[in-house]
Amino acid sequence: QVQLVESGGGSVEAGGSLRLACTVSGYTRYPSHMGWFRQAPGKEREEVAGIFARGGSIYYADSVRGRFTISQDNAKNSVYLQMNSLKPEDTAMYYCAASGYWSTHYTSWGQGTQVTVSS
Repeated sequence: QVQLVESGGGSVEAGGSLRLACTVSGYTRYPSHMGWFRQAPGKEREEVAGIFARGGSIYYADSVRGRFTISQDNAKNSVYLQMNSLKPEDTAMYYCAASGYWSTHYTSWGQGTQVTVSS
């Protein structure tokens, strides 16, 4: 069973930066897709960034494109989300997600890490 552990959340002022990390373990075959989602209180969960682990194809939500960067380090079984120029509206719980080897659907989730951006 795939296990995901996030780290790197915290509190910053608007304009600041944070780097989230997600370590992947427990897989038989490495997930084909890795993604970062976020959910703010009273709002639906949204995918902010995703990456095709075997090919590098990347997706960004319009709200974060140009500010956030998703990357992976296969040697460390890790996926990262570099978040720059943070805004108060980026405040949310951020979750790492993984698909199966053959699937594009996210089936495994981390416990989440809180990001709070103050104005």
